[in-house]
Amino acid sequence: MFLALLEGGTGSGAGAGITLVLYLVFIFGLMYLMIIRPQKKQRKQMEDLHNAMEPGDSIMTTGGFYGTILDITEDKTVIVEFGNNKNCRIPMHMNAIAEVEKAGSAIVKDEDTTSTEDKKSKK
Repeated sequence: MFLALLEGGTGSGAGAGITLVLYLVFIFGLMYLMIIRPQKKQRKQMEDLHNAMEPGDSIMTTGGFYGTILDITEDKTVIVEFGNNKNCRIPMHMNAIAEVEKAGSAIVKDEDTTSTEDKKSKK
């Protein structure tokens, strides 16, 4: 298709040039919408995630290790404690953190005990 436009197969040289420019603009617009824009959105989400981190949050690293944040320094270094061993503390860069779960966000409600208590009181 492009070769036909370049060879002047449509008849008019100016019309073929405009058509070629429109095709190129369409292709670059499509690349922006499919590649660049989602990457910017993902980068913004990760930046917000890293800015919201606090000591005590549970994390998962990009390598798949789970740990707890102990300290965050000014130069984007995070000290993470892994496992039950309190001596396993590793400094790492913030970009190595893939997921963050805020401290205290995993509160489990015990609905079974309330429902049985309510049933007993109704009898």
